[in-house]
Amino acid sequence: MNILLSNDDGVNAQGLKVLYKALSLIANVTVVAPDRNCSAASNSLTLLNPLRVTQLDNGFYAVNGTPTDAVHVGIHQIMNTPPDIVVAGINHGANLGDDVIYSGTVAAATEGRHTGLPAIAVSLSGKGEEHFDTAAQVTVKVIKQLINNPINNDEIINLNVPNITLSDIKGIQLTRLGNRSAAEPMTKQKDPWGRDIYWYGKLGDEADAAIGTDFHAVNNNYASLTPISVDMTAHNSLKSMTTWISEITL
Repeated sequence: MNILLSNDDGVNAQGLKVLYKALSLIANVTVVAPDRNCSAASNSLTLLNPLRVTQLDNGFYAVNGTPTDAVHVGIHQIMNTPPDIVVAGINHGANLGDDVIYSGTVAAATEGRHTGLPAIAVSLSGKGEEHFDTAAQVTVKVIKQLINNPINNDEIINLNVPNITLSDIKGIQLTRLGNRSAAEPMTKQKDPWGRDIYWYGKLGDEADAAIGTDFHAVNNNYASLTPISVDMTAHNSLKSMTTWISEITL
């Protein structure tokens, strides 16, 4: 099995290195990742500047672009044969609920799916970064099942693993995305030269963390596995909007 491994925390991130080591026991792994931290880059592409690739001493490839760029370069330029699966992670921090809209980790996996490949995004949920090994071992188990039980062509897997020892993980739950309340307002400050600068406020609290959500699973020491559809159409609204749309004349 051939795996393309990427992330959004950058090519030197600890989570990437731990996952590479674990995946290398079951597959040939090629690492192509951004040369810097690109958290919250979402699905952005670098269109106005050339992409450059540098191979590091450990064999990893660093790209001066986004997670989406890295996956593109990895599949179409670096790997001699297409990977069997695209893996993104391990993210330093959770990607739960609304987080998936902004996540560069989820975006890297999504780009793999856009090229017709199965894909999984992996995140370590919780404060600190002590147990990347737990997330890596859970990921290996999930990938073995995913290869033999492929999901739909417009879906990816979003896996969040609590930051605890593997023996403390109660299991894996199949979940839906929860959601957060609105983030705190931006703050305005001054830089050392007296110029205005702005910072985003911290993430909102959990608004929907009911049983069955990814929030509830990780809060109760389960790994959360959520299938995410790339199709963002609000299908439930198509029927209800039909009447008033038909009344619009142009």
